[in-house]
Amino acid sequence: MRIRPLAALSVAVLSALVLAGCASGAPESEPTPTDTAATGLCEVAAPTGEVVESITVTGEVGVSASAEFTAPLTIESAERTVVVEGEGDPIEDGDYVSYALAVFDATTGESVQEGGFDGVGLPPMPITLGSGADTFFGCATEGSRIAMTVPDAGSGAQVYVIDVLDVIPADEWCAVTEPGDDFPTVEFSAEGIPTVTIPDADAPTEVQLEVLEEGDGDVVQPGDSVTVNYTGVKWSDGTVFDSSFERGEPATFQTTGVVTGFQRALEGQAVGSTVLVSMPPACGYGEGEINADDLVGETLVFVVEIIETARATE
Repeated sequence: MRIRPLAALSVAVLSALVLAGCASGAPESEPTPTDTAATGLCEVAAPTGEVVESITVTGEVGVSASAEFTAPLTIESAERTVVVEGEGDPIEDGDYVSYALAVFDATTGESVQEGGFDGVGLPPMPITLGSGADTFFGCATEGSRIAMTVPDAGSGAQVYVIDVLDVIPADEWCAVTEPGDDFPTVEFSAEGIPTVTIPDADAPTEVQLEVLEEGDGDVVQPGDSVTVNYTGVKWSDGTVFDSSFERGEPATFQTTGVVTGFQRALEGQAVGSTVLVSMPPACGYGEGEINADDLVGETLVFVVEIIETARATE
Protein backbone atom coordinates (compact mmCIF):
# COMPACT_ATOMS: atom_id res chain seq x y z
CA MET A 1 0.00 0.00 0.00
CA ARG A 2 1.50 3.37 -1.00
CA ILE A 3 -1.08 5.74 0.48
CA ARG A 4 0.96 6.43 3.58
CA PRO A 5 -0.27 7.82 6.87
CA LEU A 6 1.22 10.72 8.71
CA ALA A 7 3.19 9.34 11.65
CA ALA A 8 1.59 10.23 14.99
CA LEU A 9 3.96 11.82 17.46
CA SER A 10 4.44 10.44 20.93
CA VAL A 11 7.00 10.97 23.67
CA ALA A 12 8.52 7.69 22.56
CA VAL A 13 8.89 8.30 18.84
CA LEU A 14 9.37 11.90 17.70
CA SER A 15 11.90 10.61 15.18
CA ALA A 16 8.87 9.52 13.13
CA LEU A 17 7.94 13.14 12.53
CA VAL A 18 7.53 12.47 8.82
CA LEU A 19 5.36 10.16 6.79
CA ALA A 20 5.37 6.54 7.91
CA GLY A 21 5.23 3.67 5.46
CA CYS A 22 3.17 0.53 5.21
CA ALA A 23 3.95 -2.33 2.84
CA SER A 24 0.37 -3.50 2.38
CA GLY A 25 -3.13 -3.19 3.83
CA ALA A 26 -4.95 -0.14 5.09
CA PRO A 27 -3.03 2.85 6.50
CA GLU A 28 -2.86 3.31 10.24
CA SER A 29 -5.10 6.00 11.59
CA GLU A 30 -4.01 8.87 13.76
CA PRO A 31 -4.93 9.02 17.44
CA THR A 32 -8.32 10.45 18.27
CA PRO A 33 -8.17 13.53 20.49
CA THR A 34 -9.50 12.91 23.99
CA ASP A 35 -11.70 15.10 26.14
CA THR A 36 -8.79 15.69 28.51
CA ALA A 37 -6.81 17.20 25.63
CA ALA A 38 -9.45 19.84 25.02
CA THR A 39 -7.79 22.32 27.40
CA GLY A 40 -5.64 23.70 24.57
CA LEU A 41 -2.22 23.21 23.04
CA CYS A 42 -0.50 25.47 25.57
CA GLU A 43 -1.67 23.33 28.48
CA VAL A 44 -0.78 19.94 26.99
CA ALA A 45 2.82 20.78 26.15
CA ALA A 46 5.37 18.88 28.26
CA PRO A 47 6.46 20.79 31.37
CA THR A 48 9.87 22.30 31.83
CA GLY A 49 12.34 20.89 34.35
CA GLU A 50 15.89 20.99 35.67
CA VAL A 51 17.22 18.50 33.14
CA VAL A 52 16.10 20.29 30.00
CA GLU A 53 17.07 23.66 31.50
CA SER A 54 20.62 22.35 31.97
CA ILE A 55 21.06 21.93 28.20
CA THR A 56 22.70 24.74 26.24
CA VAL A 57 21.39 25.07 22.68
CA THR A 58 23.32 27.21 20.22
CA GLY A 59 22.78 28.34 16.66
CA GLU A 60 20.20 30.55 14.98
CA VAL A 61 16.67 29.29 14.37
CA GLY A 62 16.57 27.58 11.00
CA VAL A 63 20.29 26.80 11.08
CA SER A 64 21.78 23.48 12.22
CA ALA A 65 21.53 23.33 16.01
CA SER A 66 24.03 22.24 18.66
CA ALA A 67 23.07 20.96 22.11
CA GLU A 68 25.67 20.93 24.87
CA PHE A 69 25.19 18.99 28.11
CA THR A 70 27.15 16.84 30.51
CA ALA A 71 26.95 13.29 29.20
CA PRO A 72 25.61 10.90 30.13
CA LEU A 73 22.47 12.94 30.78
CA THR A 74 19.95 11.14 32.96
CA ILE A 75 16.47 11.59 31.48
CA GLU A 76 13.60 10.12 33.47
CA SER A 77 10.71 12.14 32.04
CA ALA A 78 9.78 14.33 29.09
CA GLU A 79 10.71 17.95 29.71
CA ARG A 80 10.40 20.88 27.35
CA THR A 81 11.58 24.45 27.18
CA VAL A 82 11.31 27.18 24.56
CA VAL A 83 14.90 28.27 23.93
CA VAL A 84 13.98 31.02 21.47
CA GLU A 85 10.55 32.65 21.46
CA GLY A 86 9.47 33.37 17.89
CA GLU A 87 7.62 36.50 16.88
CA GLY A 88 5.15 34.79 14.53
CA ASP A 89 1.67 33.39 15.06
CA PRO A 90 1.13 30.74 17.74
CA ILE A 91 0.19 27.21 16.73
CA GLU A 92 -3.54 26.52 16.97
CA ASP A 93 -5.26 23.15 16.97
CA GLY A 94 -5.15 21.72 13.44
CA ASP A 95 -2.50 24.08 12.07
CA TYR A 96 0.20 22.63 9.84
CA VAL A 97 3.76 23.24 10.96
CA SER A 98 6.94 23.10 8.91
CA TYR A 99 9.89 22.38 11.18
CA ALA A 100 13.54 21.40 11.48
CA LEU A 101 14.76 18.68 13.83
CA ALA A 102 18.06 17.73 15.48
CA VAL A 103 18.40 14.65 17.69
CA PHE A 104 21.23 14.01 20.18
CA ASP A 105 22.18 10.88 22.11
CA ALA A 106 21.78 11.62 25.82
CA THR A 107 24.47 9.06 26.72
CA THR A 108 27.24 10.29 24.41
CA GLY A 109 26.10 13.79 23.51
CA GLU A 110 26.61 13.02 19.83
CA SER A 111 24.28 14.12 17.04
CA VAL A 112 22.37 11.12 15.66
CA GLN A 113 19.94 12.73 13.21
CA GLU A 114 18.93 16.08 11.78
CA GLY A 115 16.92 17.49 8.93
CA GLY A 116 15.00 20.53 7.75
CA PHE A 117 17.65 23.17 8.44
CA ASP A 118 19.15 25.76 6.09
CA GLY A 119 15.95 26.59 4.25
CA VAL A 120 14.87 23.02 3.49
CA GLY A 121 12.20 22.39 6.12
CA LEU A 122 10.65 19.01 6.80
CA PRO A 123 7.17 18.37 5.37
CA PRO A 124 4.52 20.29 7.31
CA MET A 125 2.45 18.16 9.65
CA PRO A 126 -0.80 18.87 11.53
CA ILE A 127 -0.55 19.64 15.23
CA THR A 128 -3.75 18.45 16.85
CA LEU A 129 -4.86 17.95 20.40
CA GLY A 130 -4.27 14.39 21.57
CA SER A 131 -1.98 13.47 18.66
CA GLY A 132 1.26 13.35 20.67
CA ALA A 133 2.75 16.14 18.55
CA ASP A 134 1.01 18.61 20.86
CA THR A 135 3.28 17.48 23.71
CA PHE A 136 6.32 18.67 21.78
CA PHE A 137 5.07 21.72 19.91
CA GLY A 138 2.42 23.03 22.30
CA CYS A 139 1.29 26.46 21.17
CA ALA A 140 4.78 27.64 20.24
CA THR A 141 4.98 30.65 17.96
CA GLU A 142 6.42 30.64 14.45
CA GLY A 143 10.17 31.22 14.65
CA SER A 144 10.57 29.43 18.00
CA ARG A 145 13.24 26.90 18.93
CA ILE A 146 12.24 24.12 21.36
CA ALA A 147 14.46 21.81 23.40
CA MET A 148 12.99 18.52 24.64
CA THR A 149 14.22 15.58 26.69
CA VAL A 150 12.91 12.18 25.56
CA PRO A 151 13.21 9.15 27.90
CA ASP A 152 14.54 5.84 26.64
CA ALA A 153 11.90 4.01 24.59
CA GLY A 154 14.18 1.41 23.07
CA SER A 155 16.71 3.59 21.27
CA GLY A 156 18.21 5.26 24.33
CA ALA A 157 17.32 8.58 25.91
CA GLN A 158 17.60 11.53 23.56
CA VAL A 159 17.61 15.31 23.39
CA TYR A 160 15.58 16.98 20.64
CA VAL A 161 15.90 20.48 19.22
CA ILE A 162 12.90 21.51 17.10
CA ASP A 163 12.63 24.74 15.13
CA VAL A 164 9.13 25.96 14.26
CA LEU A 165 9.75 27.33 10.78
CA ASP A 166 6.26 28.04 9.49
CA VAL A 167 2.72 27.87 10.88
CA ILE A 168 -0.03 27.42 8.29
CA PRO A 169 -3.75 27.54 9.17
CA ALA A 170 -5.47 24.23 8.50
CA ASP A 171 -7.83 25.63 5.86
CA GLU A 172 -4.95 27.15 3.89
CA TRP A 173 -2.63 24.15 3.80
CA CYS A 174 -2.83 22.26 0.49
CA ALA A 175 -6.13 23.91 -0.39
CA VAL A 176 -7.73 22.51 -3.56
CA THR A 177 -7.64 24.63 -6.73
CA GLU A 178 -9.14 24.22 -10.19
CA PRO A 179 -7.07 22.30 -12.76
CA GLY A 180 -4.90 24.30 -15.12
CA ASP A 181 -4.87 24.01 -18.89
CA ASP A 182 -2.26 21.25 -18.73
CA PHE A 183 -3.80 18.58 -16.55
CA PRO A 184 -3.59 14.78 -16.75
CA THR A 185 -6.30 12.82 -18.55
CA VAL A 186 -7.79 9.43 -17.73
CA GLU A 187 -9.16 6.57 -19.80
CA PHE A 188 -10.81 3.47 -18.35
CA SER A 189 -10.47 0.00 -19.83
CA ALA A 190 -13.42 -2.35 -20.33
CA GLU A 191 -12.47 -3.85 -16.95
CA GLY A 192 -12.60 -0.42 -15.31
CA ILE A 193 -8.84 -0.01 -14.90
CA PRO A 194 -7.75 3.63 -15.31
CA THR A 195 -4.80 4.74 -17.44
CA VAL A 196 -3.45 8.20 -16.63
CA THR A 197 -1.71 10.30 -19.29
CA ILE A 198 0.59 13.04 -17.99
CA PRO A 199 0.85 16.18 -20.16
CA ASP A 200 4.18 17.49 -21.43
CA ALA A 201 4.16 20.40 -19.02
CA ASP A 202 5.54 21.54 -15.70
CA ALA A 203 3.87 19.99 -12.68
CA PRO A 204 1.47 22.29 -10.81
CA THR A 205 2.64 23.69 -7.48
CA GLU A 206 -0.82 23.45 -5.86
CA VAL A 207 -3.31 20.66 -5.24
CA GLN A 208 -5.53 20.53 -8.33
CA LEU A 209 -8.67 18.40 -8.57
CA GLU A 210 -11.15 17.44 -11.27
CA VAL A 211 -14.37 15.53 -10.59
CA LEU A 212 -14.59 12.92 -13.36
CA GLU A 213 -17.92 11.54 -12.15
CA GLU A 214 -20.08 13.02 -9.41
CA GLY A 215 -21.76 10.60 -7.04
CA ASP A 216 -24.98 11.06 -5.10
CA GLY A 217 -24.13 9.26 -1.87
CA ASP A 218 -23.08 10.53 1.55
CA VAL A 219 -20.48 13.29 1.60
CA VAL A 220 -17.10 12.34 3.05
CA GLN A 221 -16.41 14.26 6.26
CA PRO A 222 -13.03 14.90 7.97
CA GLY A 223 -11.95 11.80 9.87
CA ASP A 224 -14.38 9.46 8.08
CA SER A 225 -13.34 5.90 7.32
CA VAL A 226 -13.51 5.63 3.54
CA THR A 227 -13.30 2.72 1.12
CA VAL A 228 -11.81 3.61 -2.27
CA ASN A 229 -10.21 2.28 -5.40
CA TYR A 230 -7.22 4.30 -6.58
CA THR A 231 -4.30 4.42 -8.98
CA GLY A 232 -1.24 6.55 -8.20
CA VAL A 233 1.10 7.87 -10.91
CA LYS A 234 4.29 9.94 -10.82
CA TRP A 235 4.06 13.17 -12.80
CA SER A 236 7.80 12.97 -13.58
CA ASP A 237 7.63 9.84 -15.73
CA GLY A 238 4.00 8.67 -15.78
CA THR A 239 4.74 5.39 -14.05
CA VAL A 240 2.17 3.73 -11.80
CA PHE A 241 3.55 3.25 -8.30
CA ASP A 242 0.44 1.72 -6.72
CA SER A 243 -3.04 0.68 -7.82
CA SER A 244 -5.87 -0.98 -5.93
CA PHE A 245 -7.76 -1.04 -9.25
CA GLU A 246 -5.14 -3.40 -10.65
CA ARG A 247 -5.09 -5.54 -7.50
CA GLY A 248 -8.86 -5.74 -7.42
CA GLU A 249 -8.74 -4.91 -3.71
CA PRO A 250 -10.28 -1.60 -2.53
CA ALA A 251 -8.56 0.07 0.41
CA THR A 252 -10.18 1.39 3.61
CA PHE A 253 -8.64 4.06 5.84
CA GLN A 254 -9.39 7.30 7.69
CA THR A 255 -9.09 10.53 5.74
CA THR A 256 -6.81 11.88 8.45
CA GLY A 257 -4.48 8.89 8.08
CA VAL A 258 -3.12 9.70 4.61
CA VAL A 259 -1.01 12.42 3.02
CA THR A 260 -2.70 15.80 2.91
CA GLY A 261 -3.18 15.99 -0.85
CA PHE A 262 -5.05 12.68 -0.82
CA GLN A 263 -7.11 13.79 2.18
CA ARG A 264 -8.14 16.95 0.32
CA ALA A 265 -9.26 14.82 -2.63
CA LEU A 266 -11.63 12.82 -0.41
CA GLU A 267 -13.22 15.20 2.07
CA GLY A 268 -16.23 17.03 0.67
CA GLN A 269 -16.80 14.51 -2.12
CA ALA A 270 -19.89 12.29 -2.38
CA VAL A 271 -19.80 8.52 -2.35
CA GLY A 272 -19.97 7.29 -5.93
CA SER A 273 -17.67 10.05 -7.17
CA THR A 274 -14.48 9.50 -9.13
CA VAL A 275 -11.89 12.26 -8.90
CA LEU A 276 -8.51 13.04 -10.42
CA VAL A 277 -6.09 14.88 -8.15
CA SER A 278 -2.57 16.19 -8.58
CA MET A 279 -0.48 17.10 -5.53
CA PRO A 280 2.97 18.72 -5.20
CA PRO A 281 5.64 17.06 -3.01
CA ALA A 282 4.82 19.24 0.00
CA CYS A 283 1.27 17.83 0.02
CA GLY A 284 2.50 14.29 -0.63
CA TYR A 285 5.71 12.74 0.67
CA GLY A 286 7.79 15.87 1.04
CA GLU A 287 11.41 16.49 0.22
CA GLY A 288 13.17 16.13 3.59
CA GLU A 289 16.17 13.79 3.80
CA ILE A 290 14.93 12.17 7.03
CA ASN A 291 12.03 10.77 5.04
CA ALA A 292 14.08 8.90 2.44
CA ASP A 293 11.62 7.34 -0.01
CA ASP A 294 11.27 6.91 -3.75
CA LEU A 295 8.21 9.21 -3.73
CA VAL A 296 10.00 12.09 -2.01
CA GLY A 297 10.20 15.10 -4.29
CA GLU A 298 7.55 13.72 -6.67
CA THR A 299 4.37 15.40 -7.81
CA LEU A 300 1.75 12.66 -7.61
CA VAL A 301 -1.46 12.09 -9.53
CA PHE A 302 -4.27 9.87 -8.21
CA VAL A 303 -7.46 8.60 -9.77
CA VAL A 304 -9.80 7.84 -6.87
CA GLU A 305 -13.19 6.11 -6.89
CA ILE A 306 -15.04 6.68 -3.61
CA ILE A 307 -17.00 3.54 -2.78
CA GLU A 308 -18.16 3.99 0.81
CA THR A 309 -17.76 6.24 3.83
CA ALA A 310 -18.48 5.80 7.54
CA ARG A 311 -18.45 8.48 10.21
CA ALA A 312 -15.52 8.41 12.61
CA THR A 313 -17.93 8.14 15.56
CA GLU A 314 -19.71 5.09 14.17
